[in-house]
Amino acid sequence: MYVLLSRVAEWIARGMALAGGLALLAVVAMTCVSITGRALIPIGLQPVKGDFELVSIGMGFAVFAFLPWGLYARGHATVDLFLPAFPPLMNKIVDLLADLAFLAVSVIIAWRLWLGMMDKKSYYETTLILQFDMWKAYALALVGAGAFALVAAFCVLRSIRALAGQEEDLIV
Repeated sequence: MYVLLSRVAEWIARGMALAGGLALLAVVAMTCVSITGRALIPIGLQPVKGDFELVSIGMGFAVFAFLPWGLYARGHATVDLFLPAFPPLMNKIVDLLADLAFLAVSVIIAWRLWLGMMDKKSYYETTLILQFDMWKAYALALVGAGAFALVAAFCVLRSIRALAGQEEDLIV
């Protein structure tokens, strides 16, 4: 069962990271087109309408899409000043505490994004230029935050297993 959960968590984390990367590439391409359009206004071209709105939405999604992979691969920043001096058991306890903190933070972020999304939807708030429904931007971010919470829950399980001596190699 654990191996299946590990594969599902990895699949979610990798899939979200790839989706975030594609969103980032799309934002970069659109920005290049928009800048080119601005530079060539004298010959009749124009920038992409609402480019800053699209960048904001795309970057918001990308940031949340990368969080699950960073956590799954233990790629988050750590301060290793004292950890080498700690015995292995203490390091496993620190990992568990960090994963529990990530789980709590990820659930709070997802919850607050959900409430924000529902608020934006109830007021029919849109972006200024494109008239894009703001709740949809929140929904995109919520997908990443939800995946972050799921992967965080798996990472807590992984740390508990490591603490109990049932370590599995991290497949990255």
